[in-house]
Parts: sequence; C-alpha cells; structure tokens
Amino acid sequence: MKGRLVSPSWVLLHLVFLAAVVAAGWLGWWQWERAHDAGGSFQNLGYALQWPLFGGFALFLWYQVVRTLNGTESHEEAESVAESATSAGTDSSAPEEARPRRSPIPSPAPPVTEDEDPQLAEYNRYLAELNASRSE
Repeated sequence: MKGRLVSPSWVLLHLVFLAAVVAAGWLGWWQWERAHDAGGSFQNLGYALQWPLFGGFALFLWYQVVRTLNGTESHEEAESVAESATSAGTDSSAPEEARPRRSPIPSPAPPVTEDEDPQLAEYNRYLAELNASRSE
C-alpha cells in the first residue's frame, strides 16, 4: 500500500491537496488582514473564518481518499484469502471480513394473492400493466 501512495500520480494528488491547504491558509490570513485594514468589513472577517474551514475540508478529503485506498487494498486481500480458503475447502474458517458480502438489495417479496390482500393485489396488477405499457 505504501508503494502505491508514493507513485507519481499519488504524489501529484498529495501535492494538490497540500496546495489547497496552503492556499486556503494564505487566503484566510489575507482576509484577516483586510478585515483589520481601514476599508475592512465584517464580510472580510467572515471570509477570514471561512477559508480555514475550506482548508480543513481539504485535509479531511485527503484523509478519506487515503483511507479508501487502504480499505480497497484490504478488501482485495480479503477476497484473495476467501478464494484460497474456498479452494482449500475451509470456507467456514475464513475470517469474517474475508467472507463474501450479501447484496444490499433485498430479494423481492413473494407475490400477494387476491385472498390475502385484495387491494395490494390490485395495486400490483396496476403496476405490472404500467410496466408492460412502458416497455412497448
């Protein structure tokens, strides 16, 4: 993972985030100085407080990007562990994070008959007719 973080594209990304933080700090300081000049206003003071928040957001975003990279690699490692465990026939002994995850989309509900709930069955027929007319 550390090798990937020092690749040329990642070094460029680190430099972009660093430039964003430095620029936000400099702009905050500039607005702070403008607020205290003779022509300064509360708007300059507001910007002076706003720019460091932008810099903090850039740091947070950088942290999330690096953390996502770590999570992606650990997920890839977990998949390789799960594949080796399945090929060895020891899937039940694989760690929790190595087991394949279920889909977040639930399976469809069983159809409702007219006897169980007539209104719901009628509504489902209506939706089926709409879907059929839409695909024509």
